[in-house]
Amino acid sequence: MSEAALIGQWQSHLADARRRSPHTVRAYVGAARRLLRARDLSTWHDVAAVEAHDLRSHLASRRAQGLSNSSAARELSALKALIAYARSEAGDPDPSAPRLCGPRLKKGLPRPVTPDEAVNIADLIDGTASEDWIGARDRAVLLLMYGSGLRIAEALSLEGRDAVLGETLQVTGKGGKQRLVPILPITREAVAEYANACPWPLPTHEPLFRGAKGGPLSAGMVQKAMARARRALGLPDTATPHALRHSFATHLLGAGADLRSLQELLGHASLGSTQIYTKVDAASLLETYRGAHPRAKKG
Repeated sequence: MSEAALIGQWQSHLADARRRSPHTVRAYVGAARRLLRARDLSTWHDVAAVEAHDLRSHLASRRAQGLSNSSAARELSALKALIAYARSEAGDPDPSAPRLCGPRLKKGLPRPVTPDEAVNIADLIDGTASEDWIGARDRAVLLLMYGSGLRIAEALSLEGRDAVLGETLQVTGKGGKQRLVPILPITREAVAEYANACPWPLPTHEPLFRGAKGGPLSAGMVQKAMARARRALGLPDTATPHALRHSFATHLLGAGADLRSLQELLGHASLGSTQIYTKVDAASLLETYRGAHPRAKKG
């Protein structure tokens, strides 16, 4: 078979049989294409023969090209899925993927996740969930928290009428205070993909996000999904669902947003609650300075 035939079959399996989201399909296909080319693999038997040491070498090469820890862990997850599929296609009696742990980050001070880590978390959850629609659901919830700065309770309070989002969304926060938040295109698409895949009816005034048995989704289930992704990507324990909201604030402030605007976007009752992010941003700048400035470690 040609590379194009292998990639086409893998893409069809992900999109049609597994019903993965378009974003996850693109990521998994990209990872597969890089492995096929790097290792000159042309049949499913070739792919099935890839072992843990081969993956380790491949990822080391990718890391040398500048791939981050979290992105490398996400690529490893995609390649394990590819190899498991190849072994099944090749008739291997044990079609499980090679056992290889992803890279781990050094534990340090609590910090916001980076933009790449936020998306990697959401995509890994989508690609490894027990059911495809559950993966799409969790991805949508987490992208709402990161992309719009929602609290987890605010995301779970959305109703069926919110399945089709525009550029903004009116959210009711603590104390019944309402605010308008922006909706990124990637978030809008994720919510629509979940709504289309959800096996349960989503009436206008009932919860948008549903649990496995059709009831309202609980915060605990989102936290468990985040914990699984955090471990797979080698992120610290501070990478919780709420950390995505903190990251939203920190990244906006770092990009030049003023405190008053940030206060409105976060739904804080007082400016004092928002000012904590100036300290977080200053800590990030100091860390960058210490790591980059040639004289930062001299006296």
